[in-house]
Amino acid sequence: MNLGLITESFSQDRRDWLAGAHGTDIAPSVTLDVSKFTSGTHYPDGYIKSGIPLGKITTGGKYGPYDDAASDGRQTCVGFLYTGVEVVTKRGQVLTSAVASMLVHCAVKESKLPVAVDTAGKTDLGARVIFV
Repeated sequence: MNLGLITESFSQDRRDWLAGAHGTDIAPSVTLDVSKFTSGTHYPDGYIKSGIPLGKITTGGKYGPYDDAASDGRQTCVGFLYTGVEVVTKRGQVLTSAVASMLVHCAVKESKLPVAVDTAGKTDLGARVIFV
């Protein structure tokens, strides 16, 4: 039995990058390959931030952060992480994969995204995503 004081912190998921609720009712589940994300950029507080642009990894079918310079499938932007996902456990262990939801059709406030999407990524998304 542990009678000591236990402190637990929580992260608030920011979705101010969304321009509205359009498309949030059709957010498919995806599995993230956490090894493709960078801790300081994508999950500095233990959570991968919502709004991260995603690409589908060709081998295995998991998803990672969109990167136009990649050659593993992530060079094609396919959507945005809808909800922040905890990837570091309370004991400090980094998960290898995590289940999440992805927006594939939406309107986003480009200036509020946690990481920028380049011109090639916007072209990949086509008319499914409107940048405002």
